[in-house]
Amino acid sequence: MPHTPATSSPVPHPADSHDLIRVHGARQHNLKDVSIALPKRRLTVFTGVSGSGKSSLAFATIAAESQRLINETYPSFAQNLMPSQARPEVDVLEGLTAAIIVDQQRMGSDPRSTVGTATDANAMLRILFSRLGTPHIGPPSAYSFNTASISGSASITVEGGGKKAATADFSRTGGMCPRCEGRGTISDIDLTQLYDDSKSIAEGAFTIPGWKSDSWWTVRTYAESGFLDPHKPIAEYTEQEMRDFLYREATKVKAGDSTVTYEGLIPKIQKSFLSKDRASMQPHVREFVDRAVTFTTCPSCDGTRLSEGARSSKIGQVSIADACAMEIRDLAKWVRDLDEPTVAPLLDALRQTLDSFEEIGLGYLSLDRPSGTLSGGEAQRVKMIRHLGSSLTDVTYIFDEPTVGLHPHDIQRMNDLLLRLRDKGNTVLVVEHKPETIAIADHVVDLGPGPGSAGGTICFEGTLDALRSSETVTGRHLDDRAALKDTVRTPTGALEIRGATAHNLHDVDVDVPLGILTVVTGVAGAGKSSLVHASLPAGKGVVSIDQSPIRGSRRSNPATYTGLLEPIRKAFAKANGVKPALFSANSQGACPTCNGVGVIHTGLGIMADVSTPCEDCDGKRFHPSVLEHRLEGRDISEVLAMSVTEAAEFFTAGQARIPAARKILERLADVGLGYLSLGQPLTTLSGGERQRLKLATHMGDTGGVYVLDEPTTGLHLADVAQLLGLLDRLVDSGKSVIVIEHHQAVMAHADWIIDLGPGAGHDGGRVVFEGTPADLVAARTTLTGEHLADYLAGAAHNGA
Repeated sequence: MPHTPATSSPVPHPADSHDLIRVHGARQHNLKDVSIALPKRRLTVFTGVSGSGKSSLAFATIAAESQRLINETYPSFAQNLMPSQARPEVDVLEGLTAAIIVDQQRMGSDPRSTVGTATDANAMLRILFSRLGTPHIGPPSAYSFNTASISGSASITVEGGGKKAATADFSRTGGMCPRCEGRGTISDIDLTQLYDDSKSIAEGAFTIPGWKSDSWWTVRTYAESGFLDPHKPIAEYTEQEMRDFLYREATKVKAGDSTVTYEGLIPKIQKSFLSKDRASMQPHVREFVDRAVTFTTCPSCDGTRLSEGARSSKIGQVSIADACAMEIRDLAKWVRDLDEPTVAPLLDALRQTLDSFEEIGLGYLSLDRPSGTLSGGEAQRVKMIRHLGSSLTDVTYIFDEPTVGLHPHDIQRMNDLLLRLRDKGNTVLVVEHKPETIAIADHVVDLGPGPGSAGGTICFEGTLDALRSSETVTGRHLDDRAALKDTVRTPTGALEIRGATAHNLHDVDVDVPLGILTVVTGVAGAGKSSLVHASLPAGKGVVSIDQSPIRGSRRSNPATYTGLLEPIRKAFAKANGVKPALFSANSQGACPTCNGVGVIHTGLGIMADVSTPCEDCDGKRFHPSVLEHRLEGRDISEVLAMSVTEAAEFFTAGQARIPAARKILERLADVGLGYLSLGQPLTTLSGGERQRLKLATHMGDTGGVYVLDEPTTGLHLADVAQLLGLLDRLVDSGKSVIVIEHHQAVMAHADWIIDLGPGAGHDGGRVVFEGTPADLVAARTTLTGEHLADYLAGAAHNGA
């Protein structure tokens, strides 16, 4: 009998009814009992002013609960080894799927971490060379700069007809350069910066940060080691004493009643300081390293990190070092030209990965690029690589401003990738401010109406057209366009850059005008940062303010970072007749249970760290007795919970009238951070918030040239106008402002534009335009000119 297809039933299958993520009663951070239903397998964009609660809903509620529930699926043994993760403050969460977070957190700053190791590209290249490279030198590990070559022999017992002893040899071929240990650079240490040889160890000879002559560690390891006389000036050491002092390998020694490990000064410094990435060091440590250590390219491997054997094995004329040094788009072409049926599946996978870099706008990178040097936007897009080719479907991808660092020319590519992820059957949630990305949303959720305590509610949800006609802040500003200025300022001088060749710059000569607002633009990878950060003449009063992480622990907050806490502590102390140290969570006033952190923090190694609120202080960080002291009716924890705007009003009258505090608070409000709470941990700030916080602290500096790196990052459309006003005030006060920026509103507002390109990587690195915004639009000879002209045409249309 022929098969007759069953007619479709008018009743839907029960499994198809779970097509919504339902949130009911969300109160995480500043959310105010939010309830919402989000469609699955659709693209939803969360928008709203900075601090309105977008991340609290998307990341701290939906993503956090999804990951908590997944953690509970681990075996009981694994769960018993970790504390339970706190459930978000929400009544009901239904319809969750596995959540994959793709955020802007910079990638690991390990010196051996590169773009290739952070993705699967390096692993596939190593397998490829181990199969096709000639001469053949060994397995894939022989091409890895993270694997050292080892060999040796050992006595073993062989069991058979009877036990007998035998000697076994073993070896492993690794690709690590033995001289630089896979770092690509070697260090030369200036001993005069480590100690004063006219003094003895007991007299405090060490000049290394944190090394004190009276510290337990220094006394035990050096003074009581038996190798050295602690009372003898270092200059008078014998040759053997000097060798033990500087170079002795780790040795267990008896010091009093304890056994400690003695190690020479040079290996100790290398392990303590030089094994870390410079960018991850605290400022005073980084200053010491810059002063005491000179890093140079390793002469043995020429900076490739690889051993001579790994570099000698080639496919055609290309070694694995050559392949990793190529721009990824060039490497992709080389791989496509390989025709080797024996490794066809591997080549297909490698081509797909490399093509994904190109699709995502990162074809200008190379696989040997250190991951710690990537910007937040670049790091986020590199993380996307592993998901584009994933076979997983019906998962939830959550993105944090994926267009950060992208030129308008590249935003369309990013939009296409987001739509591809959705069309594979995934739920895509995006926190975003750019109108170009809001425009592709299937569903828009607008939070607000204001920042901080004034936000946390759903102001709108629906389609883009409905958002435009709504009366929300986002709806009113969605079609905002800045216009060209009628007149531009006249420069008062210029910073000359001559023969700049940093990174991909091609012998660039350019004069950066002073006394005006200059915008440096171009596609991602065109050489903007290389020109501004790496090529500007040293000195000249240049204050560089970028989005790099603010160094400090999770104890740091806007009050401590800006110096605001100092006058506040003194005011509390004066009003209550006690010591100022009581009002510091890092000093005498700290809660003894959490040591003033407010949370109990547990590191879980390779898994995400877990933080749970301290039950004794309820997250307030202070000892209960400290909270009995008040200033104008508020205790110190209540003051630190205030927003910048609230605090500025509080510190204007009575005992709380503190002019020094108010001045700092006004600067924070000027840079658009009025919604931040004074005690919010700096580790929770976005890249744009960090940059604006740095700007606020530098606004009183004497430097005459301010360099800003994409200050619009994280700014709502309504806040861009405030930023432009701030830039104008800085210039009008006598400062020169240089801004690296992609936002067309900032370009249109500039007095002078320097456009780099025409492309990225080796296709960029040239100045393709210098002049006023009006001239750039009139010429339309560059990608930036075309997009700025289209932007201004939209402004004219909206005005009409």
